[in-house]
Amino acid sequence: MKHLRSIAELGMDGALEVFRRADLLTDLLSGGRRDDLRGCTVATVFFESSTRTQLSFEAAAQRMGADLLRFNEATSSTNKGESLRDTLETIDAMGCDIMVLRHPDVGAPWLASRWVRASLVNAGDGSHEHPTQALLDVYTVRNARPGRRFDGMRLGIVGDVRHSRTARSDVALFSLLGAQVTLIGTPALLPSCLHGWAMGSGSLDVDDDLDAVLPKLDVVMTLRVQDERMGDAVASATKRTVERYCLTEKRAAMLSTTALILDPGPTSRGLAIASSVADSQRSMIRTQVANGVLIRAAVMQLLSSERYS
Repeated sequence: MKHLRSIAELGMDGALEVFRRADLLTDLLSGGRRDDLRGCTVATVFFESSTRTQLSFEAAAQRMGADLLRFNEATSSTNKGESLRDTLETIDAMGCDIMVLRHPDVGAPWLASRWVRASLVNAGDGSHEHPTQALLDVYTVRNARPGRRFDGMRLGIVGDVRHSRTARSDVALFSLLGAQVTLIGTPALLPSCLHGWAMGSGSLDVDDDLDAVLPKLDVVMTLRVQDERMGDAVASATKRTVERYCLTEKRAAMLSTTALILDPGPTSRGLAIASSVADSQRSMIRTQVANGVLIRAAVMQLLSSERYS
């Protein structure tokens, strides 16, 4: 595997290998340093805003001993009209081994992989995919479930699924491992077509009644409204719709006592999830962030080992 652009490209064996490697890297979370990526240069190339993803990739790269190139679009030559291809080829020519790319255009990582020699990691392409987020979400649930099994596990995803690349990647990976996924919301919140979203032995369905679904779930994931992917009028209407599906304290009480709560961030407190619920004991939000460092370190370690094997 030279690139990680989608969950389908990774597959079940690839995902399990990432988890195996992440299990061996837990010392990174307590300040540990390794030299697995010594001599490797990692470039983080983000054309959209990011806190969790960009910082966790950079923290993982540095703690694994890699050299880091950080691209800042605001001060780059793209403001002078430089094309995406020229920008990426310039970074690649500096001796980049792994390029972590986030771009608003769907399919950008596939185009980029034709232009550069570096291994490409998709850190989000428009509203299409975000494979490392799905990996860390699944890893978080895996480590919290007895037996680490997903067969028959019930996951509900509620919020702005239509514009969420995280939702698409999560559906792919959770269903690949055997989970039953339900997307919850009105048609305005859901994609017009779900063909090809589910994989493997898992299942995918939709429901508009959050209160009826919650007691049946093992895991619920809340999603924010992605204002940046819609006009002001659409964003305003979508927020009003999402607010009706907010995971309030009353709704959280409908969950089973062992159910987990996820949110990939940025966390939309008061709109998608109540602050008290986001900070509750069953919330895995902080654990997701921590696991992001482990998963991204494991992905880069895997790509590096494949690249030079």
